[in-house]
Amino acid sequence: MTPEAPTPRSGSNAPKRILIVEDEFLIALSAEEALLAEGFDVVGVAATFEQALSIAERERPDLVLMDIRLASSRDGVDTAIEIRRRFGLASLFTSANQDPENVARAQVAEPVGWLPKPYNIESLIAAVCKFAAR
Repeated sequence: MTPEAPTPRSGSNAPKRILIVEDEFLIALSAEEALLAEGFDVVGVAATFEQALSIAERERPDLVLMDIRLASSRDGVDTAIEIRRRFGLASLFTSANQDPENVARAQVAEPVGWLPKPYNIESLIAAVCKFAAR
């Protein structure tokens, strides 16, 4: 008998499908492991604009965790805007780069929030669960 994955803490409205867009491998891995442990389904991890759009189109996640700096010429703000425009998907920005220019640009993507880096796992889970409670 295999153990079942835990149910996300915030109830039936919790987003079960999450796309992580993060160019730092260890941060992405840590976030993925924490979300999986909380019962969320991580549908993919992307490090570039192109990877993020491809996974978002294929998987249609409930939430996108979006870093600002990516390993591509297009940054996380551009990526979140395009994902919102094409697929109507919500992004939660996870970045140390919250200067006024980026925050203003990001408003076009209608983000559900900002999680400043460095963040701890508890803060990540709380931010995702806060979105889930909407």
